[in-house]
Formats: sequence, structure tokens, C-alpha cells
Amino acid sequence: MDLAEAIKILNCALRRRQPAKFTATWTYCHAPKAYRYIRKNVRTELGDIDWDSVTCKLDKQFQRRWMHLQSKKAKTYRNISEVRKVMKKFQGKEYIFITAADDKDKALQDTISIALVRVAQKGNLRAQQELINLLRDLINDWIEYSPRLRKWKGYSSDIDDKIKGCIRRYRFTGTFLGYLFRTLERSGWGLPPIYISSLDDTILDGAKRKIENVVQDPETNEIMLYNRTN
Repeated sequence: MDLAEAIKILNCALRRRQPAKFTATWTYCHAPKAYRYIRKNVRTELGDIDWDSVTCKLDKQFQRRWMHLQSKKAKTYRNISEVRKVMKKFQGKEYIFITAADDKDKALQDTISIALVRVAQKGNLRAQQELINLLRDLINDWIEYSPRLRKWKGYSSDIDDKIKGCIRRYRFTGTFLGYLFRTLERSGWGLPPIYISSLDDTILDGAKRKIENVVQDPETNEIMLYNRTN
């Protein structure tokens, strides 16, 4: 048996029984041959069963029925060696989060993201931070060039919390980056626009730059632009 045959067996079981949701236990009970092959041969770099590599090959109608079970609150820890084991497979490919040349690169962005998400969901804060670091440039591009995320301009300090929330909630097999994009889009609907002007802009018909009018209140330490009116 190979992976393609295991996928075929699992697809057949899903078509026949049409479960609203299915898990590893469901697979063990209703497609035992496929389960035994997957358990033995389809593993992540950390030794866990790589269900993401399995379910992404299923018929699309079944992909989102997969329930990736996790404990409600994993105990947090920091383990850089786990991150290195995951990233060793993708060594030299980190650049794709800055510039993706084609659809193959975009698919790899998701593969790397999901691999780190699964480790972070076990409680590894180093994996969480590694993914946040990789995603920052990509999200900045989204905000700069996608009208659907334009309202996030000026709210970059809140982005990390949104990524962490998506990491915690991500359960289904599918594009993690698509899930993150939609989350930012929906949560950005209520954000008031922030109009950012450069301190290098000129005022007084070009006689001064705004930065020359920056002052600090000696009592409150508040920094503001000083506008003198006569």
C-alpha cells in the first residue's frame, strides 16, 4: 500500500458513511487499513502523525469535516530544537514569505505555516514566535496592496495578537493563510481609518517641516505637534 491507496480507501469510507465530522478515531474504526498505513508511514519531523498531509489530499467536500483534536489549553513551553527540526526541511525557503514567485511558492508558504501552527498548538511559544516573524512582511504587503485589509494601516501593533488567535483556533485542514487573511478582513471592518502624515511634510508654505514643530509637554510628557495661532 502507498499513500494514494490509503487516501482512496479513506475517501470511499467517507463517501459511504457521510459523517458530519471525522477524526483519527473515526478513521481507525471505519478505514482501519488506511489508518494503519498512515500511522506507520506518514509522520511529521517531530514524530506525530501528519494528518494535514493526508486530509489535504481528500475530496474537497471532506477536507473541512476533519476535526484536528487538541487539548483545550496546552501547557506552554519553549523548545527551539523542535522549531529547528521543522524548519530544517524548508531550509533556505524562508524568502518566500517576502516574495513568492508563483503558486508553488504560495503553497509552500501554507505548508510551512501549518507545520509551525501544529507545533505552536502543542504549546511551543518558540514555534509561535517563529511563525509571527515569518508572517510580518507578508501581512504588511497584504495591508499595503489589498483594499480589503487597508483599514489595518496604522494598527500594526495589534497584528501579532490576531496571528496568535488564528494559531489557537485553526483546526480544519485548508489554507491557514487564507484563514488568517479572512480573520484580518472581518476584524478590520470596524477599525476607524488612521491618517498618517509624514513628519517630513512641510508647513507654512514650505518654510518648515512638521518635525520642527514637535514638542513635549513638560508636565504630561505627551509628544504633539505645536500649532501656533495668532
